Amino acid sequence: MATFATPDQLLVIIDPVARSTDGESVRIAKDVLGAGAASTKVCLPESPEEFARMLQRRGSRRPVLIGDDRALVRTVALLHRRRELAGCVLSVVPVGPVLGVAHALGVPTGAVAAARAVLDGTERRLDVLVDDSDGVVLGALRIPPLPADASVADPSGAGSSGAASSGSPSSGSPFSGSPFSGGGPHGRPWLHSLVRTLAHPRTARPSRLAAAPPSLGPARLRVEVDGETLVDLDQPVEAVSVTPGASGTAEVIVRPLSLGADAAPIEARGRIVTVSGADFRYRADASVAGPVRRRTWTVREGALGLMLPGR
Repeated sequence: MATFATPDQLLVIIDPVARSTDGESVRIAKDVLGAGAASTKVCLPESPEEFARMLQRRGSRRPVLIGDDRALVRTVALLHRRRELAGCVLSVVPVGPVLGVAHALGVPTGAVAAARAVLDGTERRLDVLVDDSDGVVLGALRIPPLPADASVADPSGAGSSGAASSGSPSSGSPFSGSPFSGGGPHGRPWLHSLVRTLAHPRTARPSRLAAAPPSLGPARLRVEVDGETLVDLDQPVEAVSVTPGASGTAEVIVRPLSLGADAAPIEARGRIVTVSGADFRYRADASVAGPVRRRTWTVREGALGLMLPGR
């Protein structure tokens, strides 16, 4: 059940990756938040159960996550699966090795600036993609996924969002890839750099997460947007990218296989995107999912409430 948070009462959940990789930024963020909020409760989860329990018991406190992209995605996934996302406004201080998605969403990547946005920013409702296995995509997805050692562009240079975790996550848990597991978007101008990188080829609720294998060449996929076929199995493609746009639609870019002359990308916008064909993997934000033979993503307009710097 959704709760209504009190703006000046914060529940600060610090992801263990942030604590182990950049303790100084964590300390700075805690100091800024503690000085600016009327009440701050700090939580240091050590297991997925603790993380989920702390988030669930936030009461009237506004949740603040200190962590990287993987922590952000799993927090949103937990709220979505509990059907609490619509009634929650999330704040993020990006700290850790993978920060490209948070930056692309408009969150400052400096600890001080991000903490000030938690205290003085404004709520913005952002569209997300939800797939037919209840997985959530915040920034962008692409097929085929980038190799595990490649990085999604981070316009700030502060971190990368494309790299999978150093270990190979072995389950669809929202905590995979963390120490817990052992190991032209219109209306969103800050996503253009991210999408441009995702749209160039290299070779899910993800049922199974794994490091992406090297690209094996073009794929034969059927891509449908709102029931209309954009490309069919008889036309090999090099890459497909899908990004939440504005007003409840997603931007879909398909790059057909180029034979000789460069093939122009095929672009469309719609609310429901279905991809089917031979087994394929895809990168959703900071994780690689699959293989699957069919996946449908639906845009949820304004599903994510995020505190961002005031304009």
